[in-house]
Amino acid sequence: MLNLRRRGLLALGLAAPGLALGLGARAQSAYPNRPIRLVVPFPPGGTVDVTARTIAQKLAEQLGNASIIIDSVPGAGGNVGTQRVARATADGYTLLFNAPNHTINPSLSPNSGFEPERDFIPISLVAQIPEILIAPRSAPFTNFAEFVAHARANPGALSYSSAGIGSHPHVTMELMNRRLGIEVLHVPYRGAAPALTDLVAGRVALKLDSLATSAAHIAAGTIRVLAIASAQRSPLLPDVPTVAEMGLPGFEGILWMGILAPTGTPAEAIETLSRAARATVRAPDVVERLTAQGVEPVGNTPDEFRALIAREIPLWREVIRAANIRAE
Repeated sequence: MLNLRRRGLLALGLAAPGLALGLGARAQSAYPNRPIRLVVPFPPGGTVDVTARTIAQKLAEQLGNASIIIDSVPGAGGNVGTQRVARATADGYTLLFNAPNHTINPSLSPNSGFEPERDFIPISLVAQIPEILIAPRSAPFTNFAEFVAHARANPGALSYSSAGIGSHPHVTMELMNRRLGIEVLHVPYRGAAPALTDLVAGRVALKLDSLATSAAHIAAGTIRVLAIASAQRSPLLPDVPTVAEMGLPGFEGILWMGILAPTGTPAEAIETLSRAARATVRAPDVVERLTAQGVEPVGNTPDEFRALIAREIPLWREVIRAANIRAE
């Protein structure tokens, strides 16, 4: 009996290293176990980049104090960075932090180098910024209704600025033009900052902008806010009507920001990331920081984010076709 026990203990002792090795391998394979690269396809310092950095810090904590490296890869209106992620190894360690250019660019340029629904898996739409329609104090109208009346009485006389051809404010303003049956001319700039500068100076009459970038001018009284392109009024601008209230039911112009992964990324990693992203944007300190920047936390599921992308692709395709918008 003693010998049997000794044999059993000996067998257990021989098995233990293998058992320990198996447990160690399983623990080591738990996702994530090395740094995650989050590609932002825009220059550092912009709204999307700042939001990505705010999200990444807390997301890393939610993933068990993982390491998340922000990699700014600007170029071609977001195409360069987006292409890079589409071609990356689909292992959960290269992710994309993108905006509506994700659904605009493939229709704008046949050579964008990616297909949103084929090449990417949505993880979570984490935040959004409703566009606001602004005008300089010198504009010949003081509210949205007067703007529409003036535009209808003077077709082609008004102009609006944007950060460039095919930018989200550009296609959203063209959608508004068509829904209202008016003609307001587009003046593209190389970036949002000069586009806003010329708006404030009165060189153009209108611009779709974010509260984050125009707040100082609103506070100073140098510009007027005519409407906000969101489903509800903003608590930050409670007296500003929505575009929908002003005669375009359902109209929205939302600069969304979300996380995506290359197609083929393991389902376990997608679920882990999505759950962590939703928890991240509900954290009180993140909510406070985003709200202070004029950014609304969202945090939805992969299926909800996928549905948004599926809605936007045909919408922007039709706007780009109807307005004959061509990439620079």
